[in-house]
Amino acid sequence: MNRDTEILLRNVAGRVERAVTERDCPAMVAVQGDRTLVLSDYDYLRDAPTAAAFEQRAAEKAQQIHAVRFVFAVPQVWLFDQDTVYGRAVANLPLREGEQELIAWMSFDTDDGVDYGYLPYARRPSGEPVFDDHTVITVPVQPYDDFPGRHLLRALTHESGDPTST
Repeated sequence: MNRDTEILLRNVAGRVERAVTERDCPAMVAVQGDRTLVLSDYDYLRDAPTAAAFEQRAAEKAQQIHAVRFVFAVPQVWLFDQDTVYGRAVANLPLREGEQELIAWMSFDTDDGVDYGYLPYARRPSGEPVFDDHTVITVPVQPYDDFPGRHLLRALTHESGDPTST
């Protein structure tokens, strides 16, 4: 990951961290090209069509500013199960065995490609989140189809298929 993408990641992750601290769970994306835009959506985790629509709007803005990189981040709950990770929306329910609250992120840079990672956090008894360090996924991965940012990535890299399909 190059320095510009890392700075963008720190910016977006910091914004999502502040939102989580305030008990909000928005998806946020920063796209950088002719200028930098930060977009957020509080309904992103509601369902797949809502998520795809936000990513499509972000892709349109990214194309308008000739984006060369983006960072997409969203709070989620992951269940790590052997070689598979299952993701779901954050809810005000207790975590089940093996689940971890985190901020899932994807970065893309036209020169460096794609990186995936997450920023885990735990909650104190008061509910206040305590954030750990970023983890970059360094093993070959195949993100699940609804991984945050996948529709945006497809739209910007012109992958075949409808970027709004799930």
